Amino acid sequence: MFIVELTYNAPLEQIDVHLAAHVQFLDKFYGSGNFIVSGRKVPRDGGIILAAAKSKSEVEKIIAEDPFYKHQLAEYKITEFIPSKQAHNIQERIA
Repeated sequence: MFIVELTYNAPLEQIDVHLAAHVQFLDKFYGSGNFIVSGRKVPRDGGIILAAAKSKSEVEKIIAEDPFYKHQLAEYKITEFIPSKQAHNIQERIA
């Protein structure tokens, strides 16, 4: 699994112009099973995506489709980790 951390490098006005397209990007990869959970950071200076993929290069290919990436609106940090535990009520905790 991978944690993808986005940090905006553009004003929120530019981010908001591409937000609907970014949501479509997220929906595509939720549909494929690659994205597990995502959301904005607080304060709103970027976001986090928890992703499932076979390799870091697969995650990099996915990120390349993000409108924020295409328009150079954010920087991306990818951290790979091996999940070893999860909360039994994980669905309740993230809702």
